[in-house]
Amino acid sequence: QVQLVESGGGLVQAGDSLRLSCAASGRTFTNYAMSWFRQAPGKEREFVAGIRWSGGITTYADSVKGRFTISRDNAKNTVYLQMNSLKPEDTAVYYCAAAAVGGGWYVPRERHDYAYWGQGTQVTVSS
Repeated sequence: QVQLVESGGGLVQAGDSLRLSCAASGRTFTNYAMSWFRQAPGKEREFVAGIRWSGGITTYADSVKGRFTISRDNAKNTVYLQMNSLKPEDTAVYYCAAAAVGGGWYVPRERHDYAYWGQGTQVTVSS
């Protein structure tokens, strides 16, 4: 049974930083992509950043490029999202997700590609 557990959300001011964590368990994630999505009130859930567990290839949404960094710790089976220079528009529930991807370099960006999801963690950025 795959489990993804997010942590690290909170209330911060604009310009501050936060680091989200996603602890993954239940299988070996070598041929998986791990991604962060977010959903603001009244909006669709959107892709934020993704990483291939094997090889560490990363990809980002344009809205967070240069401010957010996704990484993984193989020993801890944990994926991180370092968020710097936070803006009020970053306010959302952030979800960790896992997708089986096989070989190659591609990191999926569509929700329907991800079979496993965490419960979400709230990030609120005040102006």
